[in-house]
Amino acid sequence: MPENRIASRPLTTVRQWHTASYTHEQSACVEVSEGPVTGIRDSKNRDLGALFFPADEWAAFVRAARGERL
Repeated sequence: MPENRIASRPLTTVRQWHTASYTHEQSACVEVSEGPVTGIRDSKNRDLGALFFPADEWAAFVRAARGERL
């Protein structure tokens, strides 16, 4: 599996992105593209690219952020 990295713009434009459920219009906005490799990016700075993680690593991060145990 390749290392986590910032992707170039062409890789981020062909994916289906949606705004994270905790995003509010007046706060920092995060967009997510889910799949075998999950991408995350700042919706206000899309030109900066995105970070990509294997789906199982992203799921573990979300569980930890919610305070859930494995």
